[in-house]
Formats: sequence, structure tokens, C-alpha cells
Amino acid sequence: MGKRREGREAAVQFLYQLDLHGAAEAGDIGLFWDLRTGPESSPPAAKTRAFTEELIHGVLAHRAEIDARIVACTANYDLHRIAAVDRNILRVAIYELLHSLEVAPVIIINEAIEVAKKFGAEKSGGFVNGILDRIKKELNRPDRVGIAKTES
Repeated sequence: MGKRREGREAAVQFLYQLDLHGAAEAGDIGLFWDLRTGPESSPPAAKTRAFTEELIHGVLAHRAEIDARIVACTANYDLHRIAAVDRNILRVAIYELLHSLEVAPVIIINEAIEVAKKFGAEKSGGFVNGILDRIKKELNRPDRVGIAKTES
């Protein structure tokens, strides 16, 4: 598995846990890594951990905006009726679509679909694809290439 996929999966797992158990405390991310790796596994690479934590902090900082986009695309669903796994996969992917401009939207969507197939229900991949495709159409950027970061 690629390091970025591993980071996305870990971010979804942390956000899922947060969704079900309430507000995070400062030490929760450290505890999460301890529990996720366990005694038999080696800790994730520093880049993977940094990417995961960037996704987590980004989703939490922009959660109201992200959730509003989900609600706008799912007119017949209350946000909390969407399965918690699917909801958090969408949150991570929407954060990336809006704020990780160097990654092509089709790559972000494909990664989200793969995570949904792994962690979600049988139809999660299709559901996630449909929502993210609608959001991708609203973006004013190319589908298949990222936008290079500018050095400041």
C-alpha cells in the first residue's frame, strides 16, 4: 500500500473514532497511533504520519464547510443518516479536493473509492464516487492534473 493511501486510511479511522466518541483531546492523536500500530506493527513513516495529521487537522478546521458541501449533494439525506465511515471518507476527500491542489481530483476520488471499498459497505464506493463527482464538477480546475504549488 502506498504511503499516502495509508495516511488517508488512518485519517478516516481517526475521524470515524472522533465522530463516534466525541471531542478530541490534545493527546488523542498520539494515543491513536499507539493503538493503530500495536505491539506487532512498526510505526508509520514520518511522512505518512505527517500527511495523516495534516488531513485530520484540515478536516477539523474546515468541517463546517465540508459538511455543508456534503449536505448540498445529498438533499434527501440528513448528514447523520450517512454511514459514519462514508461520511468521514467524504470529509477527507472533500478536504483534499478543496485544499490539496497539487493532487489531481481524479486521483483523490479514486483513492476515496478504494478506501470506501475497504472500509465501507457494499455500495459505499459508488455512493462516495457520486458525491465526489458532483463536487469535482463545481471546482474550477483540471480533473487530471494537479495545480503546482507556488513558492512564496
